[in-house]
This record gives sequence, structure tokens and C-alpha cells, in this order.
Amino acid sequence: MKASQKGVLFILAAGIMWGTIGIFVRSLNELGLEAMQIVFIRALITAAVLLIGVLIYDKSLLKIKLKDIWCFAGTAILSILFFYYFYFVTIEKASLAVAAVLLYTAPIFVMLMSVVLFKEKLNGKKITSCIMAFAGCALVAGILDGGNRLSGVALLTGLLSGFGYALYSIFSRFALNKGYSSITITVYTFLIALLCLLPFVDYATIGAAIAAKSLTAIPAALGLALFVTVIPYLLYTAGLTTVNSSRASIMASVEPVMACIVSVAVFREKMSIFGAMGIVLVIAAIILLNLREHSGDIN
Repeated sequence: MKASQKGVLFILAAGIMWGTIGIFVRSLNELGLEAMQIVFIRALITAAVLLIGVLIYDKSLLKIKLKDIWCFAGTAILSILFFYYFYFVTIEKASLAVAAVLLYTAPIFVMLMSVVLFKEKLNGKKITSCIMAFAGCALVAGILDGGNRLSGVALLTGLLSGFGYALYSIFSRFALNKGYSSITITVYTFLIALLCLLPFVDYATIGAAIAAKSLTAIPAALGLALFVTVIPYLLYTAGLTTVNSSRASIMASVEPVMACIVSVAVFREKMSIFGAMGIVLVIAAIILLNLREHSGDIN
């Protein structure tokens, strides 16, 4: 299998794994934990697992140049924390469906920034795939099912969440171009994110929830950290070594499709005809994006 094909599979696998996050988040919600507390748990366990793994596997992966710290601060603060914050604000001010659709404006931001920053080619196939993926996400989220009204504040915070989500691909690309591995990028992303979260967390609530229902809390926290964070972030960042940022961001749109499947299969939520159409659109966008052109533009 060619490296570019592996990159595509890595990114699709990451998107699918991210799409299962609702299983773990809902389990922790039921224990009384709020969004930012869950983000902290995710960052804490992820950073610890990655750091221990690197110390055992290869300490040299922790070596970075001080002048490059901005790349990792970008993936941690301007992406991970930035997009989560504005995503949660949007969820408070609008429906989850609308918040999800606005979050998935990310491929548009990635495509535009990649053209300017990395001189990536903007062709008809990318533009068409991006439109199809966004439309598919809108249908999967059910935006056509219920006449949702959107305030100006919710629109702004939703677009900012999508922009923050897009920045992970951008800052990761900068770090990769400087020769850092996907493991190094992921480790420093979550270490810096964790340090930034430390002053804002209610540790007593988290400790009480875990102590009261450890048989539920611990597996959910580990699943959140390992299955939907450590593994997919490593896969996605590794995929960026052979797949350019704009293509990767569009392919990751498989995430809301997987989330929709989880909602039906696990939580017994109904899927509308629009949702089914959205899944088809996203899959079609990914297939279109990966069709070879005569120019050989695989990246």
C-alpha cells in the first residue's frame, strides 16, 4: 500500500473514531460532569498516556526547538481549547444540529488558509467536495428537519468553532514541515492544553463523580482519552504527512456521519431521510476527493 493511501485510511479512521465520542461524553454527563470538566479529563489522561509512552519508547521525540513552540501552542490553545470553548457556547445558544453544521465549516477555512499559507492548489474537485461535505453534514445534523432560528451571537461563535477546528490542520502542517513527528505534535498539543486548563477546573466535582461511580467513570474516561483522542489524533496527524490539509479536513467530515450512525445504533435515535441523504453526500464527497486526476495530484 502506498504512503498516500495509508494517509487517507489514517484520516478516515480518525474521523470514524472521533464520531464515537458521544458514547463516552454522555456516560460522563450522566455522572454530573460538565463540558469543560470532560475536556480536562480528556486532556489529563491523554497527556499522561502520551508522555509515559514517549518516555518509554523514544525520549528524543520530546526534543523541540524553543523557537518552534508557537506551532504546538497553536494546535493546543488556538485549536483544541479555542474550538471546544466556542463549540460549547454555540451549543448553549443554538441547537446541537446547528452547532454541528457550523463546526463543519472547518474544511472551508482549511482550504482557504492552505491556499494562502502552503500554496496548495484550489481546484474544482476540492471546491465541489467541500460543498458536498458541508451540505452532507447539514443534512446529517438535521438542519432541514426543524426550522432552527439562529442568533447573530450563535452564528459568530459557531463560525469561530469551525475556524478553531480548522487551525489544528494548519498548525500541525507547520510543525510537520519543520520535521516534527505526529507523536511529538500530539504530545505537546495536549500537554499545553492541559496546563492552560489547570486554573479553570473544579477538581472536587470531578473527584466526587469518579469516586461515586468509578466502574462507569473510569472506563468512560479512558475510552474518551484513548479511543477518541490519543489514537485518532496520532492517526490524523500522521495522515497529514502524505495528505494535504484541505483534503484531510474534508475527509474528516466522516465524523458526523459516524456520530449519526452511533446515535441510531447505540442510542436508538431516529434517522430521517435527510440524514440518510447527508451520509450519502459525505461519502460521495470523500470518494470524489480521492479519485485520481491525470495531473497525479494525490496530495
